[in-house]
Amino acid sequence: MPIKKLIAAAMLTAGLLTSPVVLSAPLSSLPDFTQLVEEQGKAVVNIRTVGTVRQMVRELPPGMENDPFSEFFRQFAPPQLREYRTGGLGSGFILSADGYVLTNAHVIADADEMIVTLGDRREFKAKVIGSDARTDVALLKIDAKGLPFVQLGKSDALKVGEWVLAIGSPFGFENTVTSGIVSAKGRHLPDESYVPFIQTDAAVNPGNSGGPLFNMKGEVVGINSQIYSRSGGFMGISFAIPIDVAMTVVDQLKQGGKVSRSRIGVGIQPLNKELASSFGLQDAKGTLISNVEKGGPADKAGIKSGDVVLRLNGELLDSSDDLPRMLGSIRPGSKVDMELWRNRKLLKLSVVTAELQDEDPRTAERAYRGKPQGEESVGNRSGLSVQALPAAQLQKLGVKFGLLVRGVQGPAADAGMQAGDVIVGVSGEDLASVGQLQQAINAVPAGGSVALRVLRQGEPLFIALKPEKAKP
Repeated sequence: MPIKKLIAAAMLTAGLLTSPVVLSAPLSSLPDFTQLVEEQGKAVVNIRTVGTVRQMVRELPPGMENDPFSEFFRQFAPPQLREYRTGGLGSGFILSADGYVLTNAHVIADADEMIVTLGDRREFKAKVIGSDARTDVALLKIDAKGLPFVQLGKSDALKVGEWVLAIGSPFGFENTVTSGIVSAKGRHLPDESYVPFIQTDAAVNPGNSGGPLFNMKGEVVGINSQIYSRSGGFMGISFAIPIDVAMTVVDQLKQGGKVSRSRIGVGIQPLNKELASSFGLQDAKGTLISNVEKGGPADKAGIKSGDVVLRLNGELLDSSDDLPRMLGSIRPGSKVDMELWRNRKLLKLSVVTAELQDEDPRTAERAYRGKPQGEESVGNRSGLSVQALPAAQLQKLGVKFGLLVRGVQGPAADAGMQAGDVIVGVSGEDLASVGQLQQAINAVPAGGSVALRVLRQGEPLFIALKPEKAKP
């Protein structure tokens, strides 16, 4: 009889156990990363950067450093240009045997010189093929042949809970290996609309940036890019750029040294449950169009403020962050098919995209500086006090009619309305009068809501207002 079963039987006989013990097969051991590291670690590199910082300073004449009035005289000293050499450390990995290296754009930002150190200690000066700040991806090239290179996987195939491995140079310690699991997928960080990050709990620290994230097959599925930390060190949350996203950038960098993205000329906002209900949607999925640029691609195609984009080229949009990401992967001038929700009906349109460029916001609150005149209360169910804007201010805002919110209370305050907002639309339609707003609010059934389109600090957005029950 196996020794474990003999021990269990003896314990049962001695009365140490009150019920029979079922000894299952031994638990599977933790994953063994040794072969993966041996095979793929050779393609991971250390990147050392050197940059020059130029600064205008006011220096005292020699001998005055210890003068008690030195700071007083410093302000009258003539400014002089001083240069300082700075250095940085990061990681990267070799994409091909002819010397293409992938890393983060922030690793090589402002660098005058980049030294790539291989696993066998050979060093090469690298040149920048191109970098893209929006996705934080940079492509370098070193003059070498026959180099070890990584195998690429599919980040879309990753599953939450799957084991992953990071290799890099945290704090300058080269070829450091850490492991963890995929904590989440599709994370959207502030000001990072074009990258659905992979979140992991693999230990990543300063210096790991640009290094590869491997799956258990030894394939690169991401580029370690950011950490969430209050101390500057690892706290259990790391973010990696999906390799699928990175390689679409690499292809463009190889061809032209820069990345071109599509835009359709719209402002967007998240779609919450209340707004979805006011539009007649069961699920709060999709991208809500809050503003349409006049003369832009979306305007020419017939897209309107208040439309909800449900699909782009047949692919479902789960959240508002999906639209800029998906458009960012499409070349300008491409024709895209969109499925929209408008006036409680499905609508299909095609849009020819333009090249992404910065858009100038218009601030409604700044545009109106007049004194309160003609203030009106929009019924006791909404808690809104509004005032019609004069023609001059409407022209500045680019709208035909608008109501400046002068005061909020009750339902309006609960919905997030603010004094200074300008109401320009209701229930998916442009606003034309106070009466139209009042009628729309009165038509809301008990427990329902109405979608108001407002301008706030240069950004159009929708707010779901849930009026109080009508008094008998």
